[in-house]
Amino acid sequence: MTTHVSASRPSRSTRVRRAGRASALATGAVLALLAAPAHADVPEGWGDQTQPYQTEPLHVLGLYLGLPLLLFVLIAVAVYLPAMVRGEKLLPDHSAGEVQWIGGPRQGVAELPAPDGTDSRAGGASGRW
Repeated sequence: MTTHVSASRPSRSTRVRRAGRASALATGAVLALLAAPAHADVPEGWGDQTQPYQTEPLHVLGLYLGLPLLLFVLIAVAVYLPAMVRGEKLLPDHSAGEVQWIGGPRQGVAELPAPDGTDSRAGGASGRW
């Protein structure tokens, strides 16, 4: 199959697409140029006429310490309460079960060969200083 490329006029949909892009760019540029700062008077009570806002130390502590602690407690309750209702243990039980040595001897360390002499590598790790 051969497709012939000919130098012809762009199709109608191509012209419409190009005109849409150009109008969108032109609209954006016109709106950016027309944007001007708002000219308004400062409301009464603003500016040099007012005293700075005074906050009480207890109110500040409540905002900066109390609210984060309250959020922490609410999140902890939301996490642990469903497990407590189901009767699950919250802490792991380390006393249950026996220690497993995966890939080790079946009879424990009794099957490990004892070192034959000072140069023997049997029996575990070694190191030199």
